[in-house]
Amino acid sequence: MHEQLLQMMEFGDTFIVLPSGFGTLEELFQIVSWPQLNIYQKPKGVLNINGFFDGLLSFLDHDVEQKFITQSARQILISASITEELIDKLQAFHFEPDLAISQLKWPIESSQKQEIDLSLCL
Repeated sequence: MHEQLLQMMEFGDTFIVLPSGFGTLEELFQIVSWPQLNIYQKPKGVLNINGFFDGLLSFLDHDVEQKFITQSARQILISASITEELIDKLQAFHFEPDLAISQLKWPIESSQKQEIDLSLCL
C-alpha cells in the first residue's frame, strides 16, 4: 500500500478527490474498495467540478445496473458539484456493508498473513 495512502488513512477524516489524472483515479478505486474489505470505513467523495466526473459516475451507475457493483457498494463513493454540499454529504455518510463481504478481515500491513477459507459449499 502506498505510504501516502497510509498516512491519509491514519490522519484524515475523509478522502476528497479533485479532478486529475490516472494516479488519482487509481488511488480513488483503491480506497473505494476498502470498506467492502473492512479496511477503512471513513467517507470518500469526489468534487464533481463542472461535471468532470459525470462519465465516471455514470459508469459506476451502469455497473450497478449490470450487477457488477451492488447498490450498497455504489453508495461508498459520494459526489457533489459544490464543496459545501460534498462536505454535508460526507458528514452524513454511514456505510452499510454487504454482509457476505463484510465478514472478511484484511491486514493493512503486507507483512501480516491471514488464511481465508475459499472452499465451495454446494
